[in-house]
Amino acid sequence: MTSGEHWLDPISIGTVRIDFPCALAALAGFSDQPMRRICREMGAGYAIGEVLLDQLVIAVGRRKQRRYLGVSDDEHPLAGQIMGNTAEDLATAAVRIVDSGFDVVDINMGCPVRKVIGRQRGGWILSDPTIALEMISRVRDAVPDAVPVTLKMRRGMDDTAEGETKFWTILDGAIERGVAAVTVHGRTVQQKYNGPSDWNFLAKVKRNVGSKLRIFGSGDLFEAEDVLRMLRETHVDGVTVARGAIGNPWIFRELAALLHGQPKPHPPTLAEQRDFFERLFAYSVEVYGEKRAPSEVGRHFLRTAMRHHPQPNAVRDALVAAGSRGWETVLEQWYPKNES
Repeated sequence: MTSGEHWLDPISIGTVRIDFPCALAALAGFSDQPMRRICREMGAGYAIGEVLLDQLVIAVGRRKQRRYLGVSDDEHPLAGQIMGNTAEDLATAAVRIVDSGFDVVDINMGCPVRKVIGRQRGGWILSDPTIALEMISRVRDAVPDAVPVTLKMRRGMDDTAEGETKFWTILDGAIERGVAAVTVHGRTVQQKYNGPSDWNFLAKVKRNVGSKLRIFGSGDLFEAEDVLRMLRETHVDGVTVARGAIGNPWIFRELAALLHGQPKPHPPTLAEQRDFFERLFAYSVEVYGEKRAPSEVGRHFLRTAMRHHPQPNAVRDALVAAGSRGWETVLEQWYPKNES
């Protein structure tokens, strides 16, 4: 690896500066505040909160405010991602996202989950450019000029020529309406998560928009080497890491090392993994309280153990026996504080 990669230079999304253009993607049930903070500490230059339904954002009361809309001082810059099926509700939710302290408003036009598509949200929006552009216009008009509006898209509803034409219609219209950045996933909505992500399409998008728009790439980024390869092959401005960060927040520090021309850091030791769980628990207590925090950490525990512990199956069996709220017992048994 060579040093001096230009991706080490800060970039801007509108008025928002990002020092390292590798972001934690919006992941339902994963990119909540505790995990966002951990990933930022590991080196992510930016994070996008888990996607929130516009109606939830509008209706959420004080009791759940911290859970869904809480922003800590050490998270900036941070985007809040919203999803819905009416321009009016999206615009109202966008205002609340800004009022809650998020730096960027991100509109989800890419989620491929069946129940989301069935309710004409997420990726379904790519099938109707008129609705998509009305949403963008209403959100852009609703929030202050200094707050960037961004999009999450897939490369179309399907592999038809019509699907691609609609993608370009929405993308060109987004530029005209002042969108500051777009994240493009290299699969179609129809593909969901099957088959390879088309990185050639990402390169085509970046070539076509040039300097008019920041493009972030997404799809098949499971290791730091994958991220580096996407940056070099597609020339996108940055990346958003989704499944590659689940159970592996260390991916961000690994990428930083590779971009600096340094060797890839060693896998996290048991002591480092223990430290991760303990910090995640402390942050989860702040957000969820003492009663709920153990089960929240338990959701991340198994994924991390299966990826990094030298005896993953034994840890899995111990966690199953203890239950998700019993992860602290498993931690004491399988993760020593100090290693020789």
